[in-house]
Amino acid sequence: MDSIDALLAALRAAAEPTRLRLLALAARGAFCVVELTEILGQSQPRLSRHLKLLCDAGLLERAREGANAWFTIAPGAAGALARDLLARLPEDDPMLATDRRQAARVAAERARAASESFQRQGADWDEMRALGLPAPAVEEALLRLLPAGGLGKAVDIGAGTGRLLELLAPRIDAGLGIDASRAMLALARARLARPGLGHCAVRLADMYRLPLADAGFDLALLQMVLHYAEDPAGVIAEAVRVLRPGGRLVLVDLAEHGRADLAARFAHRWPGFSDATAAQLLGAAGLAPAPPVIIPGPLEVRIWSALLPLAASVQSQRAA
Repeated sequence: MDSIDALLAALRAAAEPTRLRLLALAARGAFCVVELTEILGQSQPRLSRHLKLLCDAGLLERAREGANAWFTIAPGAAGALARDLLARLPEDDPMLATDRRQAARVAAERARAASESFQRQGADWDEMRALGLPAPAVEEALLRLLPAGGLGKAVDIGAGTGRLLELLAPRIDAGLGIDASRAMLALARARLARPGLGHCAVRLADMYRLPLADAGFDLALLQMVLHYAEDPAGVIAEAVRVLRPGGRLVLVDLAEHGRADLAARFAHRWPGFSDATAAQLLGAAGLAPAPPVIIPGPLEVRIWSALLPLAASVQSQRAA
């Protein structure tokens, strides 16, 4: 009976023109209330009420970030119901077409503002480019390493500009990027506002304390993150916590090097990692490491991957 009540509540929540428009926008990517007000041309109190009803019904997910709250289609059965309902809406509906144009304009303005902010601050957010690393070769190696589909739910810890989520979007059911930088998240949201990426979202969080339930993801990614970590083992342990048994952790980082200048220039905490160190970190977290993938370059890059055994459980790992 509870499931029937939940279904009816979700259907009632969606059965209103403005709320259907909000769902259609949220399916394209994350938007905050101010942006939705601008796109739909309605008052903030009115939209806030509609958004609350959709969140209460489980159709939308709300993520607080500073003064803003960002709204996306919720994961799980209610989110799937929302997408099923949206699939029945006519693509050529004039109002929805206007909303899409307005949303594209808002997303473009968001990207421009984020880029200008980075330029003013002199921040070099693309570390691979800053280090002269072969980013295309790294991406190709990652795609070869991972199955061509069926990757399930993925979490990218230290997502930066959201490039990994964009790259893997055709292979995953849902993607979530985590980053501690609001400026990075602004860039990532602009990237993920493009068509075909509505199942990917980002949120502000600390990689040591992910605001995520245990065993909720099939794939966890850490790209160019671990060499900044004061406690690499803690970061990996937290990533493993959110992996389902049978899930995969992929670590992309610098191989061990002798470039002491990078610590001063880029605030690196570690001079890359040897294969032995990476295997030890992954094994200590209860993972079964695979042989590393080597990408040559001015600084050698490694891709280490490891599986969480099917018989493993987060609780047993913690007890160990």
